[in-house]
Amino acid sequence: MAEKVDVTLLTIALGEDFNIKFDISLYVILLGALVLIVLLAYKHIWRGGLSFRTFEIDEAEIGLGNQKLKLKPNLVDKQIAYKIWVELSTRKIGLPIDLENDVVTEVYDSWYTFFAVTRELIKEVPVAMFKREDTAKIIGLSIDILNEGLRPHLTTWQAKYRRWFDSQLTEQDNKNLSPQEIQVKYPDYGRLRVDLMKVNSSLIKYREVMRKLISNG
Repeated sequence: MAEKVDVTLLTIALGEDFNIKFDISLYVILLGALVLIVLLAYKHIWRGGLSFRTFEIDEAEIGLGNQKLKLKPNLVDKQIAYKIWVELSTRKIGLPIDLENDVVTEVYDSWYTFFAVTRELIKEVPVAMFKREDTAKIIGLSIDILNEGLRPHLTTWQAKYRRWFDSQLTEQDNKNLSPQEIQVKYPDYGRLRVDLMKVNSSLIKYREVMRKLISNG
């Protein structure tokens, strides 16, 4: 016959001196410890992970202001930075522009795609994460790159340049010219080029900041 096992979880007894005595089973203690571990795992992993050492971002180096952002990125922050870094590293947008070989309209196409992709990445961040100050700083910097870095140039130049460039493609004088040879004929090409390279420099520095943030241990 199988031996019976005592699985009493909690015993409450009243002593002769009217003192109440509690006897808690080891099973209850272990269960409580397990629940605590699960709660800590949820807080530190599923809700963003442990924070790493302090990381500083100098906005002036990116061309977006003069503040220095100090933050302790966690796993969610690193995931956001990694996705942005991948987009910057695999498109023209985060690579040095060489206008002797690159075509301005293709650069604009890349910028527009990055604009759309970054907005979608930001939308994917759980609302709860915005309550964390450091995560909000990274998201804010990404939004600034779009609104203060890309948008002003695109608003000023893209529409009128594309209209001019499209009209030039049908000109008989340009029939044997490459797109690169045509684009230098743009009446305001000098100013467009300077502004384009300025934005490109900011994006390259922004990509480097994201890389450093990812590797911050």
